[in-house]
Amino acid sequence: MSRKLLSPLIGAGCMSMVIVGSAAAGGLERGGYNIDLLFDPSRFAAEATGTYVMPDRKLDNVVDSNPFDGSPGGKSDGVRDTADYWVPRVGVKFGAYDAVDCMLDYSQPWGAHTNPGLNWAGANYDIETKVNSDNYAGTCSYKFQAGKGELRLIGGAFYQELDGFQERLVQQLPPAFGSGIGRLDLSADGWGWRAGVAYEIEEIAFRASLVYNSEVKLGEITGTLDLTQIPGFLNPANPLLGRVTDVFGEANMPQSVELKVQSGIAPGWLAFGSIKWVDWSVLQSVAFCPTAAKNAGLINSCSYYSPFAVTSLDLLYRDGWTVQGGVGHRFSDQISGAASITWDRGTSTGLGTQTDTWTFSAGGSYTPNQNVEIRLGGALGILTSGSQKTILDANGQDYGNNVTYDFGNDLVSALSASLKVKF
Repeated sequence: MSRKLLSPLIGAGCMSMVIVGSAAAGGLERGGYNIDLLFDPSRFAAEATGTYVMPDRKLDNVVDSNPFDGSPGGKSDGVRDTADYWVPRVGVKFGAYDAVDCMLDYSQPWGAHTNPGLNWAGANYDIETKVNSDNYAGTCSYKFQAGKGELRLIGGAFYQELDGFQERLVQQLPPAFGSGIGRLDLSADGWGWRAGVAYEIEEIAFRASLVYNSEVKLGEITGTLDLTQIPGFLNPANPLLGRVTDVFGEANMPQSVELKVQSGIAPGWLAFGSIKWVDWSVLQSVAFCPTAAKNAGLINSCSYYSPFAVTSLDLLYRDGWTVQGGVGHRFSDQISGAASITWDRGTSTGLGTQTDTWTFSAGGSYTPNQNVEIRLGGALGILTSGSQKTILDANGQDYGNNVTYDFGNDLVSALSASLKVKF
């Protein structure tokens, strides 16, 4: 059961992992990190993958818990909170020497998009929120003989750019005065690194890998708070109304550790599994303060409790855990298939809708010749039920006091296609 014979089968299994990672992960995860292309046995391989994810989370029993903010009421049941999204990934792997492999790739590991709109009872909490990311990475490995197999040492670095915005209703106004909508725009960037180890036994298509990805220290997040749609005469004591204010904040993207294992279990059959931990608890409440206050020497940093804080992104995440298991089968030299099941522990601690998710995925791989591989797959998952409520921290500060709601068991689905060229 050589690596060459099982290469299409392993590819089908990895493709299913990509789908599940995109459809079911918590926090701000979209495609996450993936270096499977580095292990391709070909001297050169190029791969492009696109995954389209369709979450269908609906909110019910929505209650505006702060009636003094001028919320217009609106729909309280069947509010769709989620939006469909694409997850692209492009990578190139090349063997520099017999023992050295390197990979360059572009991906979008993080992201989020909620879009319940203006006409729901929680418009004072969120109209639309979107986070985008771009990740540019380089990863290399050095392998050498160790017992019956090869031990591979892995290292690399990546650069990330993030941007996003949030809109919400600050004050309901007559149309002649303005829309009453406030908008926060943000951008940041930073560097990270990865290190890992893998052990492979070619004869039985066995591979176990353990990879650590560091935090990405974003440093200062820069942006603007646009309150031009709320006239200043409504509250002359608030200098932010009726203008655009430069703001700044601070945050890090999380570190992660992932263990993956796969092995041939019978002629033409492969079992695979993984477990991943992501330090999403590093993201709690990200506050933003006027840049002018920092330039004037009044503050050095911004926190939720700062008297200069003008707004915040309240996430209150807990750490994420993702566990997956699956099996693949090579039907012929050209066609392979794989199926898997994934459990993702929700990162929500009471804010938002990120509860536990169960996802089932299946895919196939078609290899018309030794240089081309085409993969197609799909996933269907269950987003478990829960509710949003106001949370008090140890200092008595409340979060999520704008709106409460419930949500039932909802569906998420995904489709994925991939093309790999190798020689």
